[in-house]
Amino acid sequence: MLAEASTKDISQALNPETFEESKKVAQQGGKVAKVAREELEARTGKKVVTALNAKTTLQLKNDFDGKKDSR
Repeated sequence: MLAEASTKDISQALNPETFEESKKVAQQGGKVAKVAREELEARTGKKVVTALNAKTTLQLKNDFDGKKDSR
């Protein structure tokens, strides 16, 4: 989400007119997010990105909630 927000703000500031300019703006937004992620990981000692994705997490939660309700 940070990459998208950063890209939007950079785009509004620079107002790219061509696809190539927009591509560069998108790369800049991605770099902002990368630097932020690396800084957070360095400060916490934990990885931000994991193999666990939202779909898997929600499925695990639903499975757990279903087992809890059936007791």
